[in-house]
Amino acid sequence: MASVELIKVAKRYGKQSVLHPLDLTIPDGSFTVLVGPSGCGKSTLLRLLAGLESLTEGAILMDQVQINDRDPADRDIAMVFQSYALYPHLTVAENLAFHMQVKKVKREEQQSKIQRIAAILGIDQLLQRYPRALSGGQRQRVAMGRAMVRNPQVFLFDEPLSNLDAQLRMELRAEIKSLHQRFKTTMVYVTHDQVEAMTLADQIVVMQAGYIVQQGAPLEIYDRPANTFVARFIGSPPMNLLPAQLVSHEGVPGVQCQDLWQPLPARWHAVAREHDGKPVTIGLRPHDLREVDNGAAARVNVVEITGESTLLHLDWHGHALHMQIAGRHAANSGDELILGFNSEKIHLFDAETGYRLTESGH
Repeated sequence: MASVELIKVAKRYGKQSVLHPLDLTIPDGSFTVLVGPSGCGKSTLLRLLAGLESLTEGAILMDQVQINDRDPADRDIAMVFQSYALYPHLTVAENLAFHMQVKKVKREEQQSKIQRIAAILGIDQLLQRYPRALSGGQRQRVAMGRAMVRNPQVFLFDEPLSNLDAQLRMELRAEIKSLHQRFKTTMVYVTHDQVEAMTLADQIVVMQAGYIVQQGAPLEIYDRPANTFVARFIGSPPMNLLPAQLVSHEGVPGVQCQDLWQPLPARWHAVAREHDGKPVTIGLRPHDLREVDNGAAARVNVVEITGESTLLHLDWHGHALHMQIAGRHAANSGDELILGFNSEKIHLFDAETGYRLTESGH
């Protein structure tokens, strides 16, 4: 296990900046997930850690020792790729043993490690098969096993589940989390799937256009997104964002959104008074919208019923909204619903910059 620290790390290809200078600390034994849309720089950052790309500037430290000038083989880091990267002409056992053979590990130790890791990953019955005879999930288990036999200080995962179907993704996600809890090895995991990020991470690092826009514990980021980009990216279905205005009625701070006015909870009062009359963007999670007797009328466009919940896609004054209801709902396309929302759960963002306004107590 090891801690990893990135100091002013940047990557450029000619005049094109892929990563702008950034700082990041990955604690010893943590599970850190780098998440963001395609092209945000998360895979480039992982490749810099592995030594597959060279830094343009900055430094990478492992346990306070600079490693960015070391060859990949000398960094004590193992990487699991999206494409599995197995040797097709070698059996599963030979794939698992390959690195140990290069390092001239004793044969008895090789066999012991292979058997132990194969049993942990449930591939002990597949050791004599070739990769072509394995399913996608089995190949990914072999790729994970090949990294595990090296007993590295840091594991790197580059979107390892994106080629798998939904059921396998769920199973392997739980398996990866279980492995981390068992071995406590420092893990850095790249994904564009925010559900994977929320369920796996101790620390989430949200990236956009080569910058880190927010980092912290999963629920901290979910509950207090730093800006509208994070608010939309973290959460499924995504947060609803609507233009509004801070307006006080009879001395009560509130928010006016189209024809709907709602009082604000006490933690937002100081902000509302300071910015009274100014435009803001309000954020509402889909499960914080609700059907009421007296509120704003919205038209139902699409109804998605999953069994345990219903997701309604609504049109309200030309704004698309998502509303999530526990259980089943009898609404049909074209119906009208009267909407209200849980103002205790409201998020407020600066209308111009998109950054979160700071409520009292934070």
